[in-house]
Amino acid sequence: MRTGTLPGVVIGVDLGTTSTKAVAYGTDGRLLASHAAEYPLDDPQPGYAEQDPEVILAAVVESIRAVVAELAAPVAGLSFGSAMHSLIGLDRDGNPLTASLTWADARATRQAERLRAVPSGLALHQRTGTPMHPMSPLPKLLWYAEQEPKLFERVAHWVGIKEWVLLRLCDALVIDHSIASATGLLDIHRLEWDSEALTIAGITEEQLPQLVATTAVLPGLTSQAATATGLPKRTPVVVGAGDGPLANLGLGAVHPGMVACSIGTSGAMRVMVERPGVDPLGGVFCYALTEDRWTVGGAINNGGIVLKWAGEALAPDLGEHAEEELVAIAARAPVGSGGLIMLPYLHSERAPHWSALPRGAYVGLTHGHRREHLVRAALEGVCQQLALVLSSVRAAGNEVREIRAGGGFARSGLWRQMLADVLGMPVSFPAGHEGSSFGAALLGMQALGLIPSIDLAADLVRIEETVRPNAAAAATYASLLPLFAELYEALVPAFISLRRLAPGLPAQPATPAGPPSGPSD
Repeated sequence: MRTGTLPGVVIGVDLGTTSTKAVAYGTDGRLLASHAAEYPLDDPQPGYAEQDPEVILAAVVESIRAVVAELAAPVAGLSFGSAMHSLIGLDRDGNPLTASLTWADARATRQAERLRAVPSGLALHQRTGTPMHPMSPLPKLLWYAEQEPKLFERVAHWVGIKEWVLLRLCDALVIDHSIASATGLLDIHRLEWDSEALTIAGITEEQLPQLVATTAVLPGLTSQAATATGLPKRTPVVVGAGDGPLANLGLGAVHPGMVACSIGTSGAMRVMVERPGVDPLGGVFCYALTEDRWTVGGAINNGGIVLKWAGEALAPDLGEHAEEELVAIAARAPVGSGGLIMLPYLHSERAPHWSALPRGAYVGLTHGHRREHLVRAALEGVCQQLALVLSSVRAAGNEVREIRAGGGFARSGLWRQMLADVLGMPVSFPAGHEGSSFGAALLGMQALGLIPSIDLAADLVRIEETVRPNAAAAATYASLLPLFAELYEALVPAFISLRRLAPGLPAQPATPAGPPSGPSD
């Protein structure tokens, strides 16, 4: 569909886990054109989750070219967002020597556990903002050094997927502070590479891209990229940020105390703050958006993927794509699922424990429980895990005044109400925006001087509905949450024994179930 455009059109390009989406916006926040290109997430071995960088580059070019073809006026610039924690090894000519390891790749589980166990592990987390978890590039680098030493020695540069794409499109080897803050290698308080982290990883600063601000503007595209995308060579390219912080921006959660919650395939809870910091127990991450805007929070592996599992395991008679019917089944069970609790760790878990160890569990199962109780307990478990993340956000000293939520789960009225009840706070649901791609476009508009500040995002995002907690339901969930939290610690010995009994099981999801509707972090 061809549509009119406004002066100052910026295309936000979001490199997601299973698709890239390019979306053109005007400075009034109006969506003008969009295109998405999907790609596979390969799992050659249990726990692996990797991709071909060339395939993703092709998807980026396709998406940009399709959007440019829809627009009737010149593009003021491109601005990029990306899934965080990816890692690619390049040779001296910039060619990939490895696949792109995604956040979901769990091959570095043992290395991450060793880092967490040493006394300096928490200090490193607090300095870099990134938990010691197999999702992070730091343990992945250790894995390569230990498991592929000859390959490790051949790598001239270590980059993430966005850095690779920008290298090919703009011939610039740079990394923004946001993506860098999710590597486990950046001192977030000094915005410099952390010397201890580099020593642990066995790499040098020269092997990493040049650090730049998220609002840094590259002067244009290569001749080949300009021809492929249909854009002029001199089109400014804003380096951009990670998809998690950009999702906060895209939801308009840009002021301190404003929390963005997303539930797609996975889920996340992030609050915007003005200075970086991690709680004393290391329950949250801290990633940059700009020099004076940071997101503190946590991601969970098990969001909408738990509902998909419930359909496959508990209601196969409904067939595929039966989310509405599943939610209707869950609605027949009472709040609290009749005393049934599900720990939804089907694909291990991240925040706030940051461990690849846990497995899913139903606790409290009786003869009286039926399918509706099991399905509802699964949905409640996802919300309760997010409530634990929110508690860690508060424990880091952050005020929580407002919660905005988005993602595929928001289509369900029951799930919307359940989230407000479990969190014990009103939850607002914005309408019409594409999350991280809108955030990327807004950041680009600020960088290019088209809007005065990203603070404008709060005014551009229209709230569709605000769901307030039901007092009785909120009280029930508040009484269950401490037990939900205690069950994790109580079951750790069982998790350890189960891993010994079934060592071949992947510790992380090898392939998320379908394109995620929320950011990676």
